[in-house]
Amino acid sequence: MRVLTPAPPAPLPSSEAGAFAADLHAALRGTPRQISPKYFYDTAGSALFDAICELPEYYPTRTEHQILQACGRDMAAHIGTSVELIEFGAGSCVKVQALLDHLGPDLRYCPIDISGEHLALSTARLARRYPGIEICPVVADYTAALSLPDAGSRRRVGFFPGSTLGNFTPDEALQFLRHAARLLRGGALLIGVDLIKHPDRLHAAYNDRQGITAAFNKNLLQRANQELGSNFEPDQFDHSAFYNAPLQRIEMHLVSRRPQTIELQQQRYTFEQGQTLHTENSYKFTIDGLRHLAAQAGWQAGTVWTDPEELFSLHWLIAP
Repeated sequence: MRVLTPAPPAPLPSSEAGAFAADLHAALRGTPRQISPKYFYDTAGSALFDAICELPEYYPTRTEHQILQACGRDMAAHIGTSVELIEFGAGSCVKVQALLDHLGPDLRYCPIDISGEHLALSTARLARRYPGIEICPVVADYTAALSLPDAGSRRRVGFFPGSTLGNFTPDEALQFLRHAARLLRGGALLIGVDLIKHPDRLHAAYNDRQGITAAFNKNLLQRANQELGSNFEPDQFDHSAFYNAPLQRIEMHLVSRRPQTIELQQQRYTFEQGQTLHTENSYKFTIDGLRHLAAQAGWQAGTVWTDPEELFSLHWLIAP
């Protein structure tokens, strides 16, 4: 396998730290206070998320993996040959292995992730397992403008597992799908989405007994302290996650345990007891709902793979 040096992120108006600072200031000034979940994923946050995926309560990763294992050969047949496979938010590059096991060597794999260090470690491990495949990692925010290698004669196919689409607002999800349709024109997208189910099962998945999801949530505050010099006290915030049934989404918050003042780059922000910083949404879908959303974004809906309990689904979307 030939592994290329990760490409640097596409040029941004400010550094990553500057963007984080600007977004955190905006969040703390806002009503309600909310920030993008992309800031969870520094090296520590990525490792914590990997640990979450191994928890017994956290069914999405396990169930999606089972679907990929059971249907990977069929999915690979849909993907075909002479392909550039682009994974959005690749993380540990684990799920894609169920596809790589059935794809030939005439493949370029382009994992995209915002955490460069984590991506470098993941692709190094992948290189040892698949010595015949070219890997071209890209360090970038995949929701922004992307600079990808020239695909040449290869057809581009996207891979977006994990129901990460559910972290977007409905408008953001539609915008991402439109952006992906342009990027993958003439190709396709294999996308995983979590399905609506009993609230008790959802609550357990985001409130694990070991407290790893809570640590993941609070790591955003640790990251702000380390990178931006703020003075958050993570122990003075509680993790709160619940299913908002009317909006069909899990909401994750950090709840202030007492009145406190936060200093961020010489500005002060106060939290009242019980006031929250909204850190993540995870929207849940029906199969028909996802297909309708995809059609709005210009995709043609194709095959759907799911598990026997219909907890999770993977969709093949075609970009005309």
